[in-house]
Amino acid sequence: MAVRPVEAADVRYDFAQVEPKWQAAWAAADMYRTPESGRRPKYYMLTMYPYPSGDFHVGHWYAVTPPDVYARYMRMRGHDVLFPIGFDAFGLPAENAAIKRGIHPHTWTMDSIPRMRAQLRSMGTMFDWEREVVTCEPEYYRWNQWFFLRFLEKGLAYKKFAPVDWCPSCQTTLAREQVVGEDRRCERCDTPVIRKDLDQWFFRITHYADELLSFDGLDWPERVRLMQTNWIGRSEGTAFAFEVGPERFEVFTTRIDTLYGCSFAVLAPEHPLVDRITAAEQRDAVAAYRAQASRESEIERMSTARERTGVFTGAYAKHPMTGAPIPIWIADYVLMSYGTGAIMAVPGHDARDFDFATRHGLSIPRVIEGGELPHTGAGRVVNSGPYTGMDSDAAWNAIADALERGGIGQRTVQYRLRDWLISRQRYWGTPIPVVYCDACGIVPVPDSDLPVILPPDAEFRPTGESPLVHDPKFLNTTCPKCGGPARRETDTMDTFVDSSWYMYRYLSPHDDAAPFDPAAAARWLPVDTYTGGIEHAILHLMYMRFFTKAMRDLGLVPFGEPALRLRNQGIILGENNEKMSKSRGNVVNPDDLVARYGADVVRLFLMFIGPWDQGGPWNSRGIEGIVRFQQRLWRTCLEAAATGGARTHAGDADLRRAMHKGIARVTADLERFAFNTGISALMTLLNEVGAYREAGGGNGDLLREVMRTFTRLIAPLAPHQAEEMWQRLGGAGSVHLQIWPEADAALLRQDRVTVVVQVNGKVRDRVEVDADAPEGDLREAALASAKVQAALGGRPVAKLVAVPGRLVNLVLG
Repeated sequence: MAVRPVEAADVRYDFAQVEPKWQAAWAAADMYRTPESGRRPKYYMLTMYPYPSGDFHVGHWYAVTPPDVYARYMRMRGHDVLFPIGFDAFGLPAENAAIKRGIHPHTWTMDSIPRMRAQLRSMGTMFDWEREVVTCEPEYYRWNQWFFLRFLEKGLAYKKFAPVDWCPSCQTTLAREQVVGEDRRCERCDTPVIRKDLDQWFFRITHYADELLSFDGLDWPERVRLMQTNWIGRSEGTAFAFEVGPERFEVFTTRIDTLYGCSFAVLAPEHPLVDRITAAEQRDAVAAYRAQASRESEIERMSTARERTGVFTGAYAKHPMTGAPIPIWIADYVLMSYGTGAIMAVPGHDARDFDFATRHGLSIPRVIEGGELPHTGAGRVVNSGPYTGMDSDAAWNAIADALERGGIGQRTVQYRLRDWLISRQRYWGTPIPVVYCDACGIVPVPDSDLPVILPPDAEFRPTGESPLVHDPKFLNTTCPKCGGPARRETDTMDTFVDSSWYMYRYLSPHDDAAPFDPAAAARWLPVDTYTGGIEHAILHLMYMRFFTKAMRDLGLVPFGEPALRLRNQGIILGENNEKMSKSRGNVVNPDDLVARYGADVVRLFLMFIGPWDQGGPWNSRGIEGIVRFQQRLWRTCLEAAATGGARTHAGDADLRRAMHKGIARVTADLERFAFNTGISALMTLLNEVGAYREAGGGNGDLLREVMRTFTRLIAPLAPHQAEEMWQRLGGAGSVHLQIWPEADAALLRQDRVTVVVQVNGKVRDRVEVDADAPEGDLREAALASAKVQAALGGRPVAKLVAVPGRLVNLVLG
């Protein structure tokens, strides 16, 4: 390709002309279709798909741009890259938006998607749009239903009557993970939730609790691992039963070594045994207390700041070791939803029990030596019958053995994790594929009758029960088993079901024979890198892991983890350092920015703000610095393209070395998702080119080599400008199909370096030495300095401490 001379019209980079030109060229060339050849190693790059909310804000750009950069980078590194996108189209966000606007959720959703597609394309992303999924379409949610039926067959889906968290605003149940904050609010609309008893469908995620605690082979952030581990809440302990006459209730404890210190027992106010054991004279007090507790949230009941209230039931349990009568109380700090809903109270060695016993005048025996009560640590066991004198660990095992031998208890494991509640009493979701027959009970819908279609004309406003209850055409059906009259399930699935397996559907989004093509799965799975917000750590990310483990056990995949590497982005704040929201008036519209500055500038600025995993405040003035960088880069490119010949210059070697240092730095930074420092490295390299020109450097061949390398390095970050620069520099084909440059290790070695010389830790001079100078040479160079000799004052050097290439510290004797 001939090199164009610099013309006046070229001096300023015109993004408004360049960006649409290359977007159209990429589309015409089908540039980003996923290759199926398998000749190159695969790389599955995935970012969390968006809700079809109508408009992207700059926070969406912040989430999407770096994964696009990494996908482009991996393709240039020689991989076939799968980088798909779709829309998480079911669920409360779309339904609430539709209710607010008085239009049908399907209409709102499908009208929003084209707008968001256009915005994603305007970013210059390399998404393979032929892989798109839209989860509210029957061809997608049919497979939600298919998975539900497989889980039902395997015992991983079940229905039970249970107390659930209910959002009175959204008029639906919430999974435990969707209730946030100390005051227990709906994570979607921020309304305080209440408790409600309903017949609900669950997925048995607890079946995989121990597996979910293992992150072997996964490169996931430690913070996510910790959040999931704490949410699962695995505790090893002993379960045993207290007898109350003919009745029994079970407790679990991690401190069985303190069993002899149990001086009372506590039941949750809602424990089913309370009615049966409460003495007649205590019934009124117990009833009043239970009514009071039912109005409190779990967070309020568990708070360490409140006084420990409770009521005596009038009943006594039998201590399993001593046979002594143990008074039974009810107290709101014991929850039916955690553990067994009952505890053995050991006030001498548990802070909550101590507070309760102190308030109510109950006995506080000591059974572990050491410190003031309550003493919650380990120690020598006292006042514990035959176990007195043992240390805590020995007593723990000995007492647990005794309970097991006597058939009273057993070692066991307890979890904080609860099964995933998937029922929603809302319209906009996947219908659950079962029917209810008076003769046959719960009957699964046959696979041949899938999908169970969500009726498009149903009333969708929330009423506290599913709108589908009031749609007779949907509700009334025939039983697949006996052919008699039956009623369809009217609850719909939690939208997190959609996002738990969507990465598999991208492999074959229009397959009508299976949820995904096994051959494509063998080629692409598991996901190599997954990106998204850390706010999904105990919601989507854990559900996604559960789904993959269940799919493995169904024989659908040969692995148990969906994504090998996870990276989380931070949050872009408004200029006032507050979270962006329309109510605060600090939302930044990316469309306005693109119209003013172009997509590449917005991409670069978002990645230059700071470390991607930390986020930061938007700075409308800072973006101008990226504009200046873009324009300077453009001028440098044109000058390099127009510089003729191979006239050598004294600075040629330094410029070539700077180029290879730039390659090494940008490569290392992109590998670790450090986009801000990668851009900084590019700025440094551009400065080196400018310094070379100012020093009279005019080697046209070298300048073009450096700028073609620069263009490849910046191509993933600023794809439009890079494509234009590649063409102007005479590059063949698209820059995005080029091989990523490799740094020459020999050129990264510096022949001479400047080393700081200290005397007793205080800087005295700087000396130049060979980069690989041994310790003896470092000592000699340091002692040759007049400033160092003056600091030594004739005193002997007892020790030399050297940091190769950086520092020498002489320690006086």
